[in-house]
Amino acid sequence: MRALIQRVQSAQVNVDGALVGECGAGVLVLICAMQGDTDDMPAKLAAKISKLRIFKDNEGRMNRSVADIGGEALVVSQFTLAADTSRGNRPGFSAAAAPQDGERLYEAFAAEMGALIPTQTGQFGADMAVSLVNDGPVTIWMDTDA
Repeated sequence: MRALIQRVQSAQVNVDGALVGECGAGVLVLICAMQGDTDDMPAKLAAKISKLRIFKDNEGRMNRSVADIGGEALVVSQFTLAADTSRGNRPGFSAAAAPQDGERLYEAFAAEMGALIPTQTGQFGADMAVSLVNDGPVTIWMDTDA
C-alpha cells in the first residue's frame, strides 16, 4: 500500500457538494492499494501512521504522534498515487490494485485507523473534493514494501 500523509489543522472531503468526512487537527491520509498488496498490510500501515512522530512537542520538535496529541484522521482513497510517469506525458496506473481489491484494502485500512484514533473517510471510487489546512507543511510518503 502507498500512503501520502499530511499533517493538518483540519481537512474535509465532499462528494457532489455534500460533506462525507472531516477531521480536525491530525492527519489527512491519501491511500492507494497496489498490485500484490496483502491483507496484513492495512493493519501494519495504520499502526505505523498512528505512531509516526510528526507533531511538535513542547520544545517545538517533531516528537509526538497523532495518537499522542489526541488527533484525528481523514482517510481518502487515491489510486493516482500509483502513477507511473516514466514514459511519455500521460501517467499509467497499472500498478494500482484492481478496484475490488483496492476497495477491500482501503476499507480495511480505514477500519484499522479507526480502531487507533478517531477516523472518517471519503467515498471509494467517487469524484471527491478534498480541502485541507496544511500544518507546517509536513507531508510524508510511505510504502508498505519500503
